[in-house]
Amino acid sequence: MKKILLLILSFFVLLPVRAEEGKILPSETGIVQSVQYVDLDENEVSQTKQTVEVKLLTGEFKGETVVLDNMLTGNPYYDIKLKKNTKVILHAEDNGEGIEYSIEDIKRSGTLLWLSLCFCGLLLYIGKKKGLYSLVSIVITVLLISHALSPLILAGINPVVATISVCIVSTALTMYLVGGFNAKSTSATVGAVLSLIFAGILSYITMYTAHLTGFTGENSMFLYTAHPELDFISIAISAMVIATLGAVMDVAMSIASTINEIYLTDKNKTVKELFVSGMNVGRDIIGTMANTLILVYLGGSLPLLLLAGNIDLQKFINLNQVVTETASALIGSIAIVICVPFTAVVASQMIKHCKNKQEDLNFKF
Repeated sequence: MKKILLLILSFFVLLPVRAEEGKILPSETGIVQSVQYVDLDENEVSQTKQTVEVKLLTGEFKGETVVLDNMLTGNPYYDIKLKKNTKVILHAEDNGEGIEYSIEDIKRSGTLLWLSLCFCGLLLYIGKKKGLYSLVSIVITVLLISHALSPLILAGINPVVATISVCIVSTALTMYLVGGFNAKSTSATVGAVLSLIFAGILSYITMYTAHLTGFTGENSMFLYTAHPELDFISIAISAMVIATLGAVMDVAMSIASTINEIYLTDKNKTVKELFVSGMNVGRDIIGTMANTLILVYLGGSLPLLLLAGNIDLQKFINLNQVVTETASALIGSIAIVICVPFTAVVASQMIKHCKNKQEDLNFKF
């Protein structure tokens, strides 16, 4: 089993990311040396221009200083307000006579780095060995999505089929890494996968009955500009399934682990008694997990919710983006609820009857 999983993982991780056509120069990093403001009044539109001196910190011309213009429109969504010592990302373009730079955005990756280190440190310190396995599973899942799912979708594979396939691999690897190779992990995997398939079918029905377009924001429009041939309805369905994956795995492992511990405490328990115990625990889990998922979607859609006071209620609740976000939250919650009986049925049968159910294989890294 372990060899099979490693082979599957190697296949997905080693899939090459499809290269974009044409030569794309890598972006460079620079630091602002000085900023001067110039007020413009062109075509009766008032704008402010920042004339910025930027010292290059990377690339072939590292150490050199370039003078760039940064326009301020008054719209905080688009404006990049710079000051001295601000690190920036520079877009580089070969215009035939040399490299021309423009300010792309502020460099923010440093903040993400220390947050990531904080998360990894706490996970390893508190979780110990299980924390290490959890960290490995997170890395694997990210690699599967970036190096397997994205290339498969861009290559023309049905996004839903590709997503379900990658989610199955990710779920199996995560469950076996965290829980070991036993009936508990197998039943949790089966329960989670069945719930994801159910969520995928429900998402399909919802997208077509609600006549949703699959376009939920600027990112969708940018992707359409680059790849108009993609099926955006299927991509939206895939996004719903991926968003559900983490919560479903959590519920499935919780139910399977509970049934496993109950069986170890009293091996005379029947399949029915194990199932009832799993369902009782699942009912307690449902309330908090479904609430968590709903709150995640509400938090991400807070600006949209604040617009509700400025729009007619009937118009608001029928907006494509509102219906898509609401449907995503509801489908995820339904998947969590349905995961409880799915996992309870499978776990009670497997843990009761599977031989060598408590023998874990030792991982060696």
